[in-house]
Amino acid sequence: MKLFSESHKTVFVVDHCPYMAESCRQHVEFDMLTKNRTQGIIPLAPISKSLWTCAVEASVEYCRIMYDIFPFKKLVNFIVSDSCSRILNSWSQEDQNLQELMAALASIGPPNPRADPECCSILHGLVAAVESLCKITDYQHESRTVLMENADRVANRGRIICLTNAKSDSHVQMLEDCVSETIHEHNKLAAGSDHLMQIQKCELVLIHTYPVGDDSLVSDRPKKELSSVLTSEVHSVRAGRHLATKLNHLVQLHFDLASTTITNIPMKPTLSVSDQEEQHANTSANYDVELLHHKDAHLEFIKNGEGNSREATLKETVTLKWCTPRTNSIELHYCTGAFRISPVDVNSRPSSCLTNFLLNGRSVLLEQPRKSGSKVISHMLSSHGGEIFLHTLSSTRSILEDPPSISEGCGGRVTDYRITDFGEFMRENRLMPFLDQQYRIDGTPEVPVERSKCQLERYTRYWPMIISQTTIFNMQAVVPLASVIVKETLTEEDVLNCQKTIYNLVDMERKNDPLPISTAGTRGKGPKRDEQYRIMWNELETLVRAHINSSDKHQRVMECLLACRSKPPEEEERKKRGRKREDKEDKPATKDYEHDKKWTESEKMKTSIDREKEDLAEAEIIKDSPDSPEPPNKKPHIVIEDVTPIEKTKGPMSLLSLWSSRINAANSRKHQEFFGRTNSVNNKAELYQHLKEENGTDPVENGKAGRQ
Repeated sequence: MKLFSESHKTVFVVDHCPYMAESCRQHVEFDMLTKNRTQGIIPLAPISKSLWTCAVEASVEYCRIMYDIFPFKKLVNFIVSDSCSRILNSWSQEDQNLQELMAALASIGPPNPRADPECCSILHGLVAAVESLCKITDYQHESRTVLMENADRVANRGRIICLTNAKSDSHVQMLEDCVSETIHEHNKLAAGSDHLMQIQKCELVLIHTYPVGDDSLVSDRPKKELSSVLTSEVHSVRAGRHLATKLNHLVQLHFDLASTTITNIPMKPTLSVSDQEEQHANTSANYDVELLHHKDAHLEFIKNGEGNSREATLKETVTLKWCTPRTNSIELHYCTGAFRISPVDVNSRPSSCLTNFLLNGRSVLLEQPRKSGSKVISHMLSSHGGEIFLHTLSSTRSILEDPPSISEGCGGRVTDYRITDFGEFMRENRLMPFLDQQYRIDGTPEVPVERSKCQLERYTRYWPMIISQTTIFNMQAVVPLASVIVKETLTEEDVLNCQKTIYNLVDMERKNDPLPISTAGTRGKGPKRDEQYRIMWNELETLVRAHINSSDKHQRVMECLLACRSKPPEEEERKKRGRKREDKEDKPATKDYEHDKKWTESEKMKTSIDREKEDLAEAEIIKDSPDSPEPPNKKPHIVIEDVTPIEKTKGPMSLLSLWSSRINAANSRKHQEFFGRTNSVNNKAELYQHLKEENGTDPVENGKAGRQ
């Protein structure tokens, strides 16, 4: 069927009854020229728009955005309803522009507040809207001409947007019933006519607008299906800027639009009007401009889940930053899409300056704002033929290039795919011609396609795609279990093979055999052996648990696995008890034993160093005299006890102590050791021990007497 969505035809029905002439009570300052005012002149009072003016401005803004982004195949029919219905334009493409629409609205004029309210009704406009939807547009006529005999395959859908001031919820229900009955009657007429089309689907959007400050007499209601042809939704909105915001939100919903806010646009201010602007007249500032476009321009953001949500409005916007290095249109960029744009605030100065800048043939690159990393230029603004487009630039791999091989991975990030295992998987799940009818256990015929789907589902319940994400599928010891557990039913032999595989894994853990654990992307040597087996058992349990509900024999395999994991073998328990007993026996009972052990280790180290020193001293000729003073550039010899006294040593000797001992031993070979230090006790040598006389007199005093 050649589908035309509801957005192909949009009928606006605006109430022109006397009560629409009431003020919206949202004041607007009329006298803005407060500069150089002559004293004594009273400023003009603020003014307020009528409900009719607010409804017309909001609906025309809806049409402006639609015409900017969809200049073709999106049509609007404007109807004004008071004592009768007046259609302002037709479905012809020549009437689809704002100039024709504004000229027709100007000829209508504002509603007359002194007119008879009983003679005016919004029902006239709703009936005319249904009649207008039954008319064939030029695009529908072309499609029917192409299909010729199958002209009935062209669908006819549309949307009615009614802006009125309803009295109550019952009044709204009466309007919905009127539209439903009218569609039913006109579909009967269109069935026997060659110039009309039946309405397959119609969306009715009722907008109740009321002055600011009043209480709403109509409650909001989401979209509701009234019949197979008609759906209806009700919005109760205050007049003024609230109504304009509501229609701005609806136009995005109806035409699948999205919002983009361009930030940091450099712009020089023009002539100032107020004193505050005059202070910044010679400086430049950065501005933001919000644009509307089709949502496909944000396709990459939607995939990645990006985008910044604005709480102030009812929609979401994506923020893009103005890229300072502007480009000319002659520069080519690889674009994946181009979408027309429409400024949200078309009359603002920033929007006007940006539009004029782009229409002069300049192009602007837009980048995604990021706190860290390199900037990513994702979009470009440029004009073609007097229309501005938002271009989507390719920031990923080009679709024009050759597709990457499976070994390169997606984007070059993953390279260790299980390609060989996937080939085996495809061979095991090949489709075969259907020959004989097979039946299930309950006697019902079995569909081959459903059986194939069930087998694929079983084989893929747990099937890691990357080598580094699995352990059991890299082990030959697990192959008997992995190839059997995916079956729909198991035999006793299959159960025994699975149990034998589990026991072999337990034996591997007892022997502490290495496992094929991938260390890619990890620092160091990877997980320890105990951790490797824990990962392996967890993955094996995940595989078996995925098929636990297939049959009772699958359950038996799971029970065997859990039993082997929860209770280690008796030999392992015995070994653990033996290790604990040896640890207790080897543990010293007192601190003296620990001190003696440290003393023995130190004495062994000292003896080995002295033996090495003596062996080297015999092969080396000492040229220096034993009585000569020690050279100034040589450091005094320090034995091991000076660096690490035995009394202060705690635990085994450190690497620093061993290295220092080796250096000191090498330095001691370069000169003869001092005799007093060699015969010292506890590193204490007695001076002048041979100078004392036998009578015990002080040798120093005898020396003084001899000199006298």
